Amino acid sequence: MTKKPKLLSLLDILCLILVPGALVLILFFTPIERVMGPVQKVFYFHVSAAWAGMLSFLIAAVAGGVYLSTRKQKWDWLSLSSIEVGLVFGLIAILSGMIWAQPIWNTWWVWDPRLTTTAIMELIYLAYFILRSSLNTPESRARLGAVYAIVSAATVPLTFFSIRLFRTIHPVVIAAGGSGESAFNMTPRMLLAFFVSLFVFTLLLIDLVWHRSRLARLQAVNRGEGV
Repeated sequence: MTKKPKLLSLLDILCLILVPGALVLILFFTPIERVMGPVQKVFYFHVSAAWAGMLSFLIAAVAGGVYLSTRKQKWDWLSLSSIEVGLVFGLIAILSGMIWAQPIWNTWWVWDPRLTTTAIMELIYLAYFILRSSLNTPESRARLGAVYAIVSAATVPLTFFSIRLFRTIHPVVIAAGGSGESAFNMTPRMLLAFFVSLFVFTLLLIDLVWHRSRLARLQAVNRGEGV
């Protein structure tokens, strides 16, 4: 295993500082939304986790495309790692959304277009691992995994734009000056916490994917696969 890069160590430290910092910012600095109350604070985590999950799936597709062009294993490891981490963030988004939905919609789950497409997206990426486990050689796993990651990326824009393509009760606008029954206004402090949360979750995504990619390389070495 290669020596841990200094940049990754720095990223670890930043995440250890910024993740609790973002939590404090959201819980104690942002005002309570006048309609939803304290449960609105879940949105900072919910949206950021959803963003990180979708971004991770797009990274997997790009890495898959690069693998098909270069046949270098490191890109397969990146694609695999991005999908694993993306699934975790996607699950966080679903669970945090359910926590918000129960007091606001009086139910944990509704078959809303956004929720449904998100659940389908998660299931499609879970099937990625079933596909990989059914193949015998590293080359076939990497090749078909790359193709699957590229094709599955179509679920990301479908999920993202579902609240604009279909009738939905899911909030559409989370920004200052939002309008419509599904929107709520965000004060400057809310916006600050929102964008800080997005930034921190993005850093955390990079950190986790990097670590998982290094672990994938170590696993390949232990299996006796060429690197």
